[in-house]
Amino acid sequence: MSTTQINKPVIGITIGDINSIGAEIIIKTFIDPRMMEFCTPVIFASNKTINFYRKLMNENNFNYQSIKDFTRLNHKQVNVYNCWEEEVQITPGVLNEAGGKYAARALEVAIQCIKDGYIQGLVTAPIHKNNVQSATFNYTGHTPYLKASFNAKDVLMFMTADNMRVGLLTEHVPVAEVAKYVTKENILGKLQLMKESLVKDFGIDQPRIAVLGLNPHAGDDGLIGREEIDHIAPAIKHAKGNGILCFGPYSADAFFAREMFKQFDGVLAMYHDQGLIPFKSLASGQGINYTAGLAVVRTSPDHGTAFDIAGKNVADPDSFRQAIFTCLEILEQRERYAENNKNPLKKTELASE
Repeated sequence: MSTTQINKPVIGITIGDINSIGAEIIIKTFIDPRMMEFCTPVIFASNKTINFYRKLMNENNFNYQSIKDFTRLNHKQVNVYNCWEEEVQITPGVLNEAGGKYAARALEVAIQCIKDGYIQGLVTAPIHKNNVQSATFNYTGHTPYLKASFNAKDVLMFMTADNMRVGLLTEHVPVAEVAKYVTKENILGKLQLMKESLVKDFGIDQPRIAVLGLNPHAGDDGLIGREEIDHIAPAIKHAKGNGILCFGPYSADAFFAREMFKQFDGVLAMYHDQGLIPFKSLASGQGINYTAGLAVVRTSPDHGTAFDIAGKNVADPDSFRQAIFTCLEILEQRERYAENNKNPLKKTELASE
């Protein structure tokens, strides 16, 4: 990644729930002036919110410039884009209506700014799925909201780290309802998204993808469920016929216990905990959440609001910092991909030489 000061990407950062650890991990990340070498950060929040946490954390050296539009953007300093002016009571660690209201406000403003071309990438601090609900935010989290906001046909919740990448067929769905989403059509759609993301966003020309089964022992040939026979295996066969190198279905416990994920560029899990428990347990370094399938680049840390430690200045910023770097790396990789595919004829001629 280039550290040049010229043409640094402008990265929008949403504050998340104002009573969560969001502000703390953002401040801890950007208190390091070296972060300014890589990007121009714009925090979507309010001055008063940032000042509250700066004082609480005793981080007097955290400096920023307040902006209300992008004409005053400072590329040598952290910028705070004021999304609201009203007085808001901040109560760290408390789940309340205000936390969700202003988390949604910051996200809405940031999305409009990326649509208008003012920012190049988006990194979101955690929200709580309960208090963020409103007439304009009737979604189970960031991923479906972003899908709707950018009119994406489909998106993939893609957890990525240095040593593994795990995508989810279903996201925040009750376990009792998971099986009805395990269809050939849904699996094919997610496999296509994963392949396209691995090629375009991660620079892997011929990615290998593993597909997990839904049932224990991948169904044991129909003894413990037929989803593998009726839906998952046919989807894998169809995908292979359409140029996707995918394999399975694998029994999830053995797959991760035997470290088979190391043989693949991506893994498609059938439901949330099937993918996220091993990912968070086995991913080396700090994992992050990436939304594949959007025209824009959005990442986030792989953890939630952590109300139990909010306001105590003990939150670990590593995953959030990695989300910033992954956002930048994907932006750079997309540029390379676009450049390499400007002239397909030339690319074909070079390959044949």
